[in-house]
Amino acid sequence: MILDHFTPPHRHLPAAAAAARTVDVTKVYGSGDAVVRALDGVSVEFPVGQFTAVMGPSGSGKSTLMHCVAGLDNPTSGQLFLAGVELGTLSDKDLTVLRREQVGFVFQAFNLVPTLTAIENVTLPAALGRRRLDRAWLDTVIDTIGLRDRLHHRPAELSGGQNQRVAVARAVASQPAIVFADEPTGNLDSRAGAEVLGLLRRAVDDLEQTVVMVTHDPTAASYADRVVFLNDGQIVDELTEPTAERVLDRIKSLEVAPATAGNKGG
Repeated sequence: MILDHFTPPHRHLPAAAAAARTVDVTKVYGSGDAVVRALDGVSVEFPVGQFTAVMGPSGSGKSTLMHCVAGLDNPTSGQLFLAGVELGTLSDKDLTVLRREQVGFVFQAFNLVPTLTAIENVTLPAALGRRRLDRAWLDTVIDTIGLRDRLHHRPAELSGGQNQRVAVARAVASQPAIVFADEPTGNLDSRAGAEVLGLLRRAVDDLEQTVVMVTHDPTAASYADRVVFLNDGQIVDELTEPTAERVLDRIKSLEVAPATAGNKGG
């Protein structure tokens, strides 16, 4: 474990730049009568230092969008840019390095290494990339998530909620350019979920990180700066300065008239 102060790579990105963006991205599965257009011409930006929630019904394409933007899946067509680099121009090796150095991930299934302790899981991405961690920020992450007394326990010795906290801590500990979170509070109670969302909010406000979170929870979405709504593989609406009530109202309006919903903004 390498601990010291360092300047994270994303500090070199221009303040007005997009940490990630897509240009007319499509993702098609199957063929003929069985074809499914998971993404259908999606163009969207995730600006540096902004917290974006992505919402939509099951099968709307929100997780597919996140996986493509994060470089975990290849689009059928269109362009993807991450930290200013077009992903389609990279070799598999270079793409792996870019993800390791610029991206933090939080998945529903945790994806922790079962033989490592909590603290070893948290610091693993930095260790693999031979990058130094900011000791003060690491301590803040550990204390905010409530891991201090569980650092030397392995995943099998932790509850589902505790494993989710480890996963979130791992994603933000190395201060990546962008954090992708897929239902990060799905296995947490309301208090623990608020702590996790508060940490993600602090990563944006204090460290200028960028967070993209897929969620179905209006309360979780209210922590974001904006909410992007998907349906049938397309962006159908966007909401700025969200509250839980406004998000819920917008979801209801889209369910009533999805065909007529447009990019209405805030």
